[in-house]
Amino acid sequence: MAEKLRLDLVTPYKRVLSEEVDEVTAPGSIGEFGVLPDHTSLLTTLKVGELTYKQGNETFHVAVNWGYVEVEDNVMTVLVETAEPADEIDLERAKAALGRAEEALKTLSGDDKKFKVMEAALERAMIRVQVAGKNR
Repeated sequence: MAEKLRLDLVTPYKRVLSEEVDEVTAPGSIGEFGVLPDHTSLLTTLKVGELTYKQGNETFHVAVNWGYVEVEDNVMTVLVETAEPADEIDLERAKAALGRAEEALKTLSGDDKKFKVMEAALERAMIRVQVAGKNR
């Protein structure tokens, strides 16, 4: 039985992290799910949300945007559009983006194409503010 799980978190631009971890919780498209060492093989999609992982008694938080997860042979590979660890998020910038998205949504109707874009921007900003707050 394996004691650790390797977590590889990758965006199109860089490898965000590659760590030996004890546990991962991810925002699956159909609900949050957890992965422990010796997890069965898995391929699934992620939504915008907070990914957390534990190393010993420490918990780390990462804001992620849409992507995929593959778990196989004690390696969890997470491929996402963006990933920002809590300690790298500029909280003031995230709050400003949240405000801009909220203001834009007030002026758009639900069937407007821009509405969906701003709704997604609002969701991303909310997650970034939430995750950044966990680093304080």
